[in-house]
Amino acid sequence: MINNFKQYLENTEFFDNTSNTVVGKYEHQDILSLEGFQKASKEITSWEEYKVTPLVSLDELAKQTGVSKLYYKNEHFRFSLKSFKALGGAYAVANLLINKLKDEGIEANSSDLLDGKYKDITSKITVSCATDGNHGKSVAWGASNFGCNCEIFIHSHVSISREKEIEKYGAIMHRIKGNYDDSVHEAARVAKEKGFFTVSDTSYEGYTEVPKDVMQGYTVMVDEALNQMDEKPTHVFLQGGVGGMAAAVASFILETYEEESPIFVMIEPTNADCLLQSAKNGEATVVHGDLDTVMAGLSCGEVSLLAWQILENKTKAFFSIPDEPIAKVMKYLANLPEPIVAGESAVAGLAGYMITQFSEEYRKILEIDENSKILFLGTEGDTDALVYEEMVGKSSSEVLKKV
Repeated sequence: MINNFKQYLENTEFFDNTSNTVVGKYEHQDILSLEGFQKASKEITSWEEYKVTPLVSLDELAKQTGVSKLYYKNEHFRFSLKSFKALGGAYAVANLLINKLKDEGIEANSSDLLDGKYKDITSKITVSCATDGNHGKSVAWGASNFGCNCEIFIHSHVSISREKEIEKYGAIMHRIKGNYDDSVHEAARVAKEKGFFTVSDTSYEGYTEVPKDVMQGYTVMVDEALNQMDEKPTHVFLQGGVGGMAAAVASFILETYEEESPIFVMIEPTNADCLLQSAKNGEATVVHGDLDTVMAGLSCGEVSLLAWQILENKTKAFFSIPDEPIAKVMKYLANLPEPIVAGESAVAGLAGYMITQFSEEYRKILEIDENSKILFLGTEGDTDALVYEEMVGKSSSEVLKKV
């Protein structure tokens, strides 16, 4: 199986960020912090459906690639949304409503919102965002649960099935021409015009507070993973997008382990490698074009400015990889003795790892050897059921029948 990935090396781009990587204490507590995690965890773990998602040890693959351990955090079982995004968007919606109630002199929490205690006030509030699918679904789910209205903006490449998944939570949908970044700008424009409250997972000039809440929600996943590992990872392979998930993971681990932090490796699609290009240019860089990639959740051309502050000098290496190996990794996980349902964006980090192991140069730069313990964040399950079945050859229910 692993030998099938050597062919993708020639289409993989690499940027060695070692010379820019700064070893030392984490210093971005104004963006994300362990204190912020405690607040997020208190709210999120109080939600009725909350449960810890599985961490799987990929022992056979670890043996084949000559490392000690490979750990895969399986977010297929996160609430009913099958994605880690459920932790971010919904938490940000809850926090926004709690703060609006505070402006009215009301002290409230998630439980009050879930009980509809202040729905006469929250029902007059509309939240909105742009999305590739999973974040918008989380925001819509949060709005439905916490008692406010929701309008979602999607771009031309978002599948109909992803659109319907969001719409079922009561959101009003808007499909616009262009790519993800175009939908972000349009959502911001309409929100300003109509008085909506934007709940975006990416930050930009003049818009930073809500994305902090979104990213802070993600740290609940990281805390779970580290507790489940019961040992410190030596490496963490991260998939890109706007960088929000990666920054949440890195911030939590950096502050937890301080100067003994693991090595962070970034993996992105060839057509949407804004983090790699930002690293090469030494500043946040926009990637233009249609950003088309099978890794739908990573189809982003603009870096989140807050995320980049955390990632720019803490990420040792950046890779961009082609789309072709993604289905193979999804099938590999689906056919394990204890199968894993992993969506097309979830496996980017693992695919990048499987490709790069055929380069002795990459292994040396990344300091990967027989003692390495590597963590992957499997950020979604079959969030687009039709695409999943097309790529794997069977549905998620068929995959999990053998468990």
